[in-house]
Amino acid sequence: MHFAPDTEATLEFTVELVNTAAGASKSGADELATIEQLSAFVRRQRFSGRIDGDEIELGEVRSTRDQLRRVWTLDRDEAAAEVNAMLAEARALPYLLRHDGFDWHLHATQQDAPLAERIRVEVALALVDVIRGRESGRLRECGADDCAGILVDLSRNGSKRYCSVRCGNRMNMVAFRERAAVAEAGADAEAAGRS
Repeated sequence: MHFAPDTEATLEFTVELVNTAAGASKSGADELATIEQLSAFVRRQRFSGRIDGDEIELGEVRSTRDQLRRVWTLDRDEAAAEVNAMLAEARALPYLLRHDGFDWHLHATQQDAPLAERIRVEVALALVDVIRGRESGRLRECGADDCAGILVDLSRNGSKRYCSVRCGNRMNMVAFRERAAVAEAGADAEAAGRS
């Protein structure tokens, strides 16, 4: 499985954005609760174009985050309909752009469009590649019982199950403790049977 570099980067960006929500974030809290947190996130992600830095933009980005999480879990046909709606709503017109050290890649909104709209459209363009390539199974929810995170599995064998090493380690420890408890109960039952 191989996506264009800008598609992979956008899918990874989507995971980072969606996993700022409470229940999915490393801290467990909403990591986009303030304008300052949004500004820091956008700088870390090197997202270009217009940034208003106000409450309206924060609300729109948070709403987009929720929409993208939902789209991530849809089946291929439902996702295609949602992607088409996002592109139509923005009146997206794809064009190639090279900026900020990035080679030629697709954009479909102007750089002065609202941040949330640019996010939706860039993610929609990446999802077009996923849907066309029949790779929707690479978009998953975290396998940890107590995590609301998502992941994109770009591994060769498609076996990634957790959104982070932290979730994987936690679930491995839970499984280890369950196996140890079963083994201990079996040993206790065997010892009781000998008495």
